[in-house]
Amino acid sequence: MTNSDLSSTPATQDYAARITQLLVVFTASIFLSAALLFAVQPMFTKLVLPRLGGAPAVWSVAMVFFQAALLAGYGYAHLLTHYAPGRRSVIIHLGLLVIACFWLPLSIAANWGRPPEVGESFWLLGLFAVSIGPPFFALAANAPLLQAWFARTDHPSANDPYFLYAASNIGSFLALLSYPIVIEPMISLTTQTWLWATGFIILMLLIAGCGYLLWHSPDHAPAAAPVTSTTKTEESAPPTWGSIVRWVFLAAVPSGLLVAVTAHISTDVAAVPLLWVIPLALYLLTFVIVFSRQPIIPHWLVVEIQPVFILALVAVIVYEPIRLIVGVMAVHLAVFFVITLMCHGELASRRPAPRYLTSFYMWMSFGGVVGGISAGLVSPHVFNWIAEYPILITLAVLCRPGLEWPKTTWQQILVFGSIILAVIGLFLFRQFEQDIDLATYNAMLGGLLILTVLFWRHPVPFAAIIATVLLAHHYVVEGSSTLTLRSFFGVMKVNETSNGRFRTLSHGTTLHGGQRIRDNQGNPVTGRPAPTMYYYDGSAIAQGMDAARTVKGGGPMSYAVIGLGTGSLICRSQPGDKAVYYEIDPLMVRLSRDMGMFTFLKECGQDVPIVMGDARLTLTDAPDGSYDLIVVDAFTSDAIPIHLLTKEAMAIYKSKLSPNGIVLIHISNRHLELASVVTGIAAANDMVTRVSESGDVVEDDNDYKFLGTVTISARKDEDFGPLAKSQYWELQRPNPRQRVWTDDYSNIVGAMIRQLRQ
Repeated sequence: MTNSDLSSTPATQDYAARITQLLVVFTASIFLSAALLFAVQPMFTKLVLPRLGGAPAVWSVAMVFFQAALLAGYGYAHLLTHYAPGRRSVIIHLGLLVIACFWLPLSIAANWGRPPEVGESFWLLGLFAVSIGPPFFALAANAPLLQAWFARTDHPSANDPYFLYAASNIGSFLALLSYPIVIEPMISLTTQTWLWATGFIILMLLIAGCGYLLWHSPDHAPAAAPVTSTTKTEESAPPTWGSIVRWVFLAAVPSGLLVAVTAHISTDVAAVPLLWVIPLALYLLTFVIVFSRQPIIPHWLVVEIQPVFILALVAVIVYEPIRLIVGVMAVHLAVFFVITLMCHGELASRRPAPRYLTSFYMWMSFGGVVGGISAGLVSPHVFNWIAEYPILITLAVLCRPGLEWPKTTWQQILVFGSIILAVIGLFLFRQFEQDIDLATYNAMLGGLLILTVLFWRHPVPFAAIIATVLLAHHYVVEGSSTLTLRSFFGVMKVNETSNGRFRTLSHGTTLHGGQRIRDNQGNPVTGRPAPTMYYYDGSAIAQGMDAARTVKGGGPMSYAVIGLGTGSLICRSQPGDKAVYYEIDPLMVRLSRDMGMFTFLKECGQDVPIVMGDARLTLTDAPDGSYDLIVVDAFTSDAIPIHLLTKEAMAIYKSKLSPNGIVLIHISNRHLELASVVTGIAAANDMVTRVSESGDVVEDDNDYKFLGTVTISARKDEDFGPLAKSQYWELQRPNPRQRVWTDDYSNIVGAMIRQLRQ
């Protein structure tokens, strides 16, 4: 009988078919599970985002929840395979999936109130837990559990099921990329939740199929790696505590960087799914690469090039050679990808035998939680600046293999002597209150960066130099602030100009307010302060407020301001006016009213009401027709919260306006073109819009008077008063080819492209 005759026997054919079924069903289950697991992250976070003012920190805290729930799922899978291995675990896990169905379709938990003024992070964690906790927990357990089931089958690849982890991450990667590109633009959030629920039911059927195949497959307990008669490989032994600590460290650093880098790139642009999923997709892509049977990027190459990328990032941070936000984002994301690929490559090279698979995933997930909590929850309460980012960059160097000190004395003296001299120099400059000239500063830090060439393969001194440069940069550039405070909504810095004439407030990288505190002769300014920045007499915002007053008849008017800042606009009020501020950040209230740093509220409106909370929620409590003017002047660094620029938001503003009222929106932005966005959302509410680029205003940087881009929208053109005839307030026509922004749709990329074209 020939080999071909043997291969065609019914038993052989049945075996081949069953082996194919095993691979297809298990792979499909892991793929769909991962896709659902990661599609729900931007979907549900976007649903929650408006409740906390569109703050970038919402995603950071959401990531902590997702990582913690992932750890819980991995822990459950580990315990289940340990105490109820094989077929018993099938019944238990299917029961869990059935229970999770009671949370479908996903929605924000009923009766979950408005966020508190303190403890927003913990409130948000609770909201996620009660709203999507059980389904997410069940999904989180699938990847390690299904791999453990697969390892107990008689499939030829059962002795090394780690390749299924690559399939899991491919599903995650594709789900994340498709969300901002396909799902978010085309499908409403409500429909998304129903489609997700349908996918969850299909996944249950697939997992039941996996259980059926496992049940009818010979039960093979997963074995350790093969051991020859002459050698006992390390893979066959249980993981040591040293190995576990290394797993945790290698997982924690990229996880923390994921949170830090996402917050960094979204703070200046917008807190939107597109900017959330790009770093997360890159993060998952590294898992796909390193756990593939034949990685497309060799690990040795990644280890070699990592220092080059880190030096490039440090140079961009210190010297700021790139001005375009797209270029800056590209550098941060490229370095993040290389660092993460290196760390995860080290993890993959240290993976244990299949019998310890669930333990490996559990400890790796624990490291992810440690990194996420450190960057997303602990750092904002420990540091008053974004210290976690440079710390994590430094720790990434220490993730490299070969941790050892330079062996030669001259190398040790060179590296530590240079660092000590740099630190002493910076200290002396600060002690004697001397400004460091740019050339000296650049030479000092540049010399340290050049020094790293001598320690290319010595992670410890390399990390020490990188840490020194980044901390010195913060110390010189940012550390001289009069006051630096940090809240859930970001970092606020109060500074005085070098001539002592102005005190400014900045959030992130952008100035948000200022006040003249001394005149040109250096004498203190007292009494009613004159608004500066974008609010001075003759500015576009001042013109808009004057127009609303003219339409009102010149008498007192009622107006609301979304976004407190320093409170400048209250000093544009007149006797009899009724003003209300809407502000979400209690820290901003402290800075503008309670700490004496700015006196606009004290001198012009001591008793002006400040309504705390997200304006989309709190403004709805105001009676319809309450305001003659609504000013939207809310920013997070340079980004305007997207949920304040949607069709639904404009509908709320319109309902609160008096019959001839005006909505004025400050849309000055370095990265996004937003005038057409406002025009579209106004037209969708039967309103007309004019825009001013401050063409009739004289800018004076020395006097802190800046140009700005401002839109005004009203029910009809006559409601703009004198501005309807001004050549500097151009009437806008909605672009029929540009889709209107809604709570379900926004196009940040389009806004960035339009801005680049201007």
